[in-house]
Amino acid sequence: MEGLVTFVKTLGPARIAAMGAVTAGLIGFFAFIILRVTAPQMSPLFTDLTLEDSAAIVKDLERQSIPYEMKNDGAIIMVPRDMVGRLRMKLAEGGLPKGGGVGYEIFDKSDALGTTSFVQNINHLRALEGELARTVREIDRVQAARVHLVLPERPLFSRDRPEPSASIVLKVRGTLEAQQVRAIRHLVASAVNGLKPERISIVDETGRLLADGAAGDANGGNGTSGDERKLAYERNLRQQVESIVGSVVGPGRARVQLAADFDFNRVTQTQDKYDPDGRVLRSSQTREESSTVVDPQGQVSVATELPNANQGNPTAGPRDQTKKNEEINNYEISRTTRTEVIEGGRVNRISVAVLVDGVYTKNDKGELVYQERSKEELDRIAALVRSAIGFDEKRGDQVEVVNLRFAEMPDLTIPEPTGWMAYFDFTKDDIMRFVELGVMLLLGLLVLLMVVRPLIRRIVTPEQLAALTGATEPPLVAALPSGETHGLPVTEEEALASTATSKMIDFAQVQGSVHAQSIQKVGELADRNPQETVSIIRQWLHETN
Repeated sequence: MEGLVTFVKTLGPARIAAMGAVTAGLIGFFAFIILRVTAPQMSPLFTDLTLEDSAAIVKDLERQSIPYEMKNDGAIIMVPRDMVGRLRMKLAEGGLPKGGGVGYEIFDKSDALGTTSFVQNINHLRALEGELARTVREIDRVQAARVHLVLPERPLFSRDRPEPSASIVLKVRGTLEAQQVRAIRHLVASAVNGLKPERISIVDETGRLLADGAAGDANGGNGTSGDERKLAYERNLRQQVESIVGSVVGPGRARVQLAADFDFNRVTQTQDKYDPDGRVLRSSQTREESSTVVDPQGQVSVATELPNANQGNPTAGPRDQTKKNEEINNYEISRTTRTEVIEGGRVNRISVAVLVDGVYTKNDKGELVYQERSKEELDRIAALVRSAIGFDEKRGDQVEVVNLRFAEMPDLTIPEPTGWMAYFDFTKDDIMRFVELGVMLLLGLLVLLMVVRPLIRRIVTPEQLAALTGATEPPLVAALPSGETHGLPVTEEEALASTATSKMIDFAQVQGSVHAQSIQKVGELADRNPQETVSIIRQWLHETN
């Protein structure tokens, strides 16, 4: 302890303060490195969040004292990787994230007594739009959605009610398929009373029209144009042909091109047919008439013309009786009325071109040899293609199967690591973590070598200037030979100081060349200026006495 206290006293206040500052800086630096290295890895909790959802989630995380990071202006929230699953379930229990917009929760805190019917209708419309937007966002590739509904009310004294309509704006990842667009239209139409799918328009974030709400009737009510239907039909048939041909010749060894000729004219035909054999009695009417005429044989008078005038006259002439029967039958002739509506989109003709590769076999040298396929095999492939597309010769369909050698493509596949190399198959996150640790280690080494080591050496090592000022006396006295004082009086204290100085010189010689050079410079200075040296020594002797 005495040696430690003596060493501390020899350092001085300035050096002790410098050592304290360096120690505090090193503690802070290494504490930062340790905290950074031991900090948990952060993973995204949610991405593409709205500002409202970000604020609600951050508030909940702060309430639970959970560390988090925000990126992309709050759109991405990072939390420790081992807590992602638990936090997602916990936030889902609280209804977060809501996905932006307002749903039916708008009625949870509403004042029903002081709310007018107009405000209630507006809130109902907002809630319906918000719920539909949330549902649409659940579809794959849909990143964000906004739904606008127009639900007009029927005017007073009007029998016709205006049809509702809707418009949807989507922010998608990549491109939506035609089936997905139709699914969104039918989903929204089924959720709104009286809304038809053809009355819904869909636009993406780039302004591209995905579905035209005004062109639904012209396209048969399906909301797709003729070119889209044609492309979809050709794509489906091409996939079927490639699948069946690829199972025969191998995957990737067949190329199929298909072209379909469509007729998009809409035709309406009405036909009336009468069947004369199919008669049905509709009504029947029968009429009978009978009359008698008597010849009086004599003069014609008024008496003879009276009724029953001939009963008392047995001499009357012969009688003339007439009977008449009339029957009227009305028949209904069988009639058939047929109205046929032929929608647009009829297939007039299909043309298919199939290119297949040959067979590769190995020869005696182990080399691949190309061999063409036989005509019988090509005919079988053509028969399969005809069956797959529904070949109709009367329609003018054409199927052509050709066998040609494919061009060889360079092997661009990356070999999978095997054996001990599989353990070095790191992900991007692992690589970034290793880079961060490497940078921290390099910074620590640089601080130790470039800052800590020079400062410690400068604090512990005596200053070289002491050799030219206060440290000049011991070297000069120690430089004199033992027992030779050249006539100068030497006291016991000076002798002890000389001995201590000799030890210090020996220690300095062992420690390095700095002290040796200092001593050498002092000796050279004494040799060049002997008079000044003697006067300095005498001054020291007088001060001692």
